This record gives sequence, structure tokens and C-alpha cells, in this order.
Amino acid sequence: MSEKPKTLPASIIASIRNRRLRGVLSGEGQSPDVPGLLVASYNVHKCVGVDGKFDPGRISQVIREIGPDLIALQEADTRFGERRGLLDLSWIERETGLTPVPVAGVAKAHGWHGNVLFFREGAVRHVHQVKLPGLEPRGALMAELEMKDGALLRVIAAHLGLLNRSRQQQARMLIDLLRQRDEQPTLLMGDLNEWRLGDRSSLNSLASVFRSMPEAVPSFPSRLPVLALDRIMANRSGLIDKVNVHDSALSRIASDHLPIKAYLRLEMNTEGV
Repeated sequence: MSEKPKTLPASIIASIRNRRLRGVLSGEGQSPDVPGLLVASYNVHKCVGVDGKFDPGRISQVIREIGPDLIALQEADTRFGERRGLLDLSWIERETGLTPVPVAGVAKAHGWHGNVLFFREGAVRHVHQVKLPGLEPRGALMAELEMKDGALLRVIAAHLGLLNRSRQQQARMLIDLLRQRDEQPTLLMGDLNEWRLGDRSSLNSLASVFRSMPEAVPSFPSRLPVLALDRIMANRSGLIDKVNVHDSALSRIASDHLPIKAYLRLEMNTEGV
């Protein structure tokens, strides 16, 4: 991995310096200058904002602000007991055109272990619900989608654990699952809870497949982001462009994470790397 590690103090200083440019650096309100589908990832923190208020409506509004074609959410369900979804799916579909990838075996939950994958146009060809190892209840949703132009895309929506040992196990499990499947354009999106680089980083295990890792962007905490916990990465060079945060007045308060986003260009990737 060629990316130079950034220390926590350096990240804090950079975030403070960039506060006046927030919104500009994130591309808020700007028209896309690249072709492709807009993909995003967002840890919604069980719809509890940094002000301590439970408000699913704010999360839905942030999703509408982003206007994605494909988005992975984390912590969109309650965590304990019988999981239940926290968002108004009918509102989201009506206002954004997004529908959730269906999961099996859940009565009231939106997704799998809090992971929900929404897409705008296309068809779901296969869904694999992955229970990840570790001390915490963590999971991933692996979906194979046929996009509106017929292109195939595999997407993994994941939320890795807080403990480094668990993240290492979880990353290796995801790579093992991918190696058992046919090679095709693949995205990994989610809160990986890993901002560090170096020998002890779980990103090293992921890099064996996701070799084209865009530069990390700080997304946590939302009011003063210094840690790059959230990631969008691809298994092919050029599949996604630069990753940005979606930094708006509402996103800074709706969750403790900022959403991240990038443009997907499937037509430019007919060969693996």
C-alpha cells in the first residue's frame, strides 16, 4: 500500500484548517464532472444525531441530498432483540426512487445485521448474507446486481468490528468468500472501523483483492472529521473515481458519521487488474 500513514494529531490539524472550506471540499451542490453512477456509504448511527435526538427523517433527507444510484447504510436497524428497521422505506422509495436489496429471514429489519443496500435501477441476481466472526454481532451483505445497462456489479455492504483482531478475521473472511466466486467488478462499501495503515491494519488483508484503494477521506466524527472509518473501494483500477464526503449542514448533525460518495464507471472496466 503506497498511501502514507497520517497521524491522529496531523488529521486533527488538517480537519481544523479545512473547516472553512467544508461543503466546497465535499463537492456539495456541485454538478458531477464525471460520467457514471453515484454510489455512497453512510453509517446512520441508528438514526441518532450528534445532538442525541432520534430522528430517522433527517437521515432520509440526507440520502435525498446525496441523490445516489446505489447506497450502503450501516446501523439502519436496532441492534438487540428482534431487529427492526428504523427508516421509512416507503418515503425513501417515493422521494429518491431507491429500493432495498431484499434479505431473507428477517421480519421487521431493513437489512442484515444493520446493513442495508439500496439501488435505483436494475435487478438483483443474487444475495448472500454473511455473519462475520468476532465478539460483536457484525455482518455483511453481498449482492450481485444487474445494472440498467446490463452490466454486472457485485457489491459488499459491510460493517466491521471495533476490535482489531475481529477486523482482521472479518476482512479475511470477506476475501475468502470472494475467491470462491467468479471474478467480476466488485465494490466494498461500509464502515470498516479502520483508519490506520501499516502492518497491523485490516486493510492489508483487503488489499489482496481491493488493490485500487482511493485515498482515504476523514468522515468521523461528523462535526470535525479526523478518522477515515468509512470506505468505498474497488477490485479494478478506474472503476471508481475519487471518494468525497457529503458534508452538508444536515449531515453534520444527523449522524456521527458523514456519508462518503464516489462515481462508478462500469463501462470503462472490461478487464481485471
